[in-house]
Amino acid sequence: MTELHRSLRGAYNIDDLRELARRRLPKGLFEFVDRGAEDELTLTRNRTAFDKKELLPRVLMDVSARNQKIALFGTEQASPMVVGPTGATSLLWYDGELALSRAAAKAGIPYTLSISSIAPMEKIAEQGGGQQWFQLYMWPDRNMSFEVVDRARTLGFKVLIVTVDNVAAPNREYNQRNQMSVPMQLSARNIWHAAWRPHWTTTVIARYLLTTGIPTFSNLPKELQSNLRGKGIVFPRNGSLTWDDMRAIRSRWPGPLLVKGIMHPADALSAINSGADGVVVSNHGGRSLDSAPATLDVLPRIVDAIGGKSTVLLDGGIRRGTDVAKALALGARAVLMGRAPLWGIAAAGEAGASHALAILKTEIDRVMALTGCTAVAQFRALQEEPEDATPVP
Repeated sequence: MTELHRSLRGAYNIDDLRELARRRLPKGLFEFVDRGAEDELTLTRNRTAFDKKELLPRVLMDVSARNQKIALFGTEQASPMVVGPTGATSLLWYDGELALSRAAAKAGIPYTLSISSIAPMEKIAEQGGGQQWFQLYMWPDRNMSFEVVDRARTLGFKVLIVTVDNVAAPNREYNQRNQMSVPMQLSARNIWHAAWRPHWTTTVIARYLLTTGIPTFSNLPKELQSNLRGKGIVFPRNGSLTWDDMRAIRSRWPGPLLVKGIMHPADALSAINSGADGVVVSNHGGRSLDSAPATLDVLPRIVDAIGGKSTVLLDGGIRRGTDVAKALALGARAVLMGRAPLWGIAAAGEAGASHALAILKTEIDRVMALTGCTAVAQFRALQEEPEDATPVP
């Protein structure tokens, strides 16, 4: 076993990987990924909602031939999971987006590249392998967004996710305390945090400085591209967006289109009526509006509103196979995962991400066996009232 693999010994679940990541990352970077907004009520609600839901065991059913494959937008994948878009991946590990894309490809599930990532989309398209999706924010200057959409289309990204819950900057006070911001500040506090994590400092930041230089947000519109120390506008806060903008994106994007950040049934219907092929029920992982409900709690109403007309995905706190099963039981077609694979990346790069995905896939398989399911679509039936038992004569 290599040294990299030895670093994963004792990591039996996602929380174990989170602890390994906490030990390796500077405090400010770890909290940037780990925490939510304001009092973190929504972050807590996401987790509590999963914990409160129950799964009913079934016995003496032939579950020897279990298969968790699904098809999304005409493409088969190995499990009902998608690696969701996250912007800090290449700060957790050198070339982290590429490592995570490759881990997803090996696991047979899609990888979503964030517009706020560091690795250029051209590099991911060429070297990442597997099925690749792309996530977009919209700028007030729509032509900037259209430029990015056209670039992703030309490179062959399969699915476009438009995140729409970013109209105002979220209040994450711990980032201010840790002086974790873009443009990146050099302060006594964050230098001290980095000094306490020499392995991260030498294998990530020092390696960038010795090779490609200060990391750059390579997938932003050309006018806004800058490195971590740059002064340009990086992330848009666009309060002028309307559903007309979604229709404009629809006219430019020929493939499957998802709207991410949906928490209200009326918004789900508007997304579908604007040409979207599906929605992602998401509260930004508890990182945007605090006091929002848990995604799992609003999921059934959104599924009912759409009425089977479109695809519903969900994110927000997935860390167990039972969480995936509960989301599917309530009507989600698949789940997006943000933090879970990031903890794997932060712990051990591509090997760590592969380990995280393998843990979840194994847990899903176990849940299938214990609930009497041979296909993940059968999780939906777990919500139905059980038929009256008929005694065997």
